[in-house]
Amino acid sequence: MKATRLGSRIVRGAFFARLMTRAVEFLKDPDKLRDLVQSAGSKAEGVRASDALKEIWGTLMAFLRLLRAYVRGDYRNVPFKSLVLIIAAVLYFVMPIDVIPDFIFGLGFMDDAAVLAWVFSVVQKVVDDFTAWEGSRADAPPAW
Repeated sequence: MKATRLGSRIVRGAFFARLMTRAVEFLKDPDKLRDLVQSAGSKAEGVRASDALKEIWGTLMAFLRLLRAYVRGDYRNVPFKSLVLIIAAVLYFVMPIDVIPDFIFGLGFMDDAAVLAWVFSVVQKVVDDFTAWEGSRADAPPAW
């Protein structure tokens, strides 16, 4: 099954629907969202060499930078639905137990990568606009 098809199936499921609801809650609490971004960054650094994450590494880092800029109030040009999808995808990545538990060697991050890739396919224009904005700033913080 192609990654985007797997991602699409996961995103259409009840588990991801609950993550979308939680994502809205994270939007209401900037401290909670900041903690999520920090947790995701730490987890990402720990699994950086994972084969499953290599193809979507740049996407994951762009999602995290966008969320950090959003929490700081530096960048708010993100449609609500796109923001909720990105947060839900990051929540999915952070959760150790999901469709394929992360501790299963060699397979554990395939579903995470599929979800991240699918969400990126939906919000690519939003992320492209953010990275263009990010690149235009003289005082841009260093990449993740």
